[in-house]
Amino acid sequence: MPFEKYLAVMLATAIKFLNGPIAGLLLGLTWWETAICTIIGMMLTVSIIAFLGTHISSMLQRYRKATPKRFNRRTRVAVKVWQKVGIWGIACLTPLFFTPIGGTLLALSFRVSLIRILLTMLLFAVFWGIVLTLGVYQLVQLKALIGW
Repeated sequence: MPFEKYLAVMLATAIKFLNGPIAGLLLGLTWWETAICTIIGMMLTVSIIAFLGTHISSMLQRYRKATPKRFNRRTRVAVKVWQKVGIWGIACLTPLFFTPIGGTLLALSFRVSLIRILLTMLLFAVFWGIVLTLGVYQLVQLKALIGW
């Protein structure tokens, strides 16, 4: 049944964006089915995290025993990324370097509006979903052509 394959690609994308195109290829989906499922998988994750992020953050604050250090290595890197590239850079880098969960939480931590997060993440999910899916599928065809 193709629905299970589509769901597998969406779940793989939720964990790490590049896992979606690889899973789609391994499951025998066409490149456009894989690209669509990859985009949907990322946007479902982004939507869930964006809408639940504030609740998750407040729950974590309630159960935290001590206030965390204001600046550590991770927070310094996050601030540096935000200062240099803003929401557009975070959305662009999310599929490549951050996970959909991590990129969304990073955007939420800088209090970006939900609609802006969703729109920028959608734009780059479509772009990188098509580019990475075609790239993975073309690499496999190149490998077959070369005879590896």
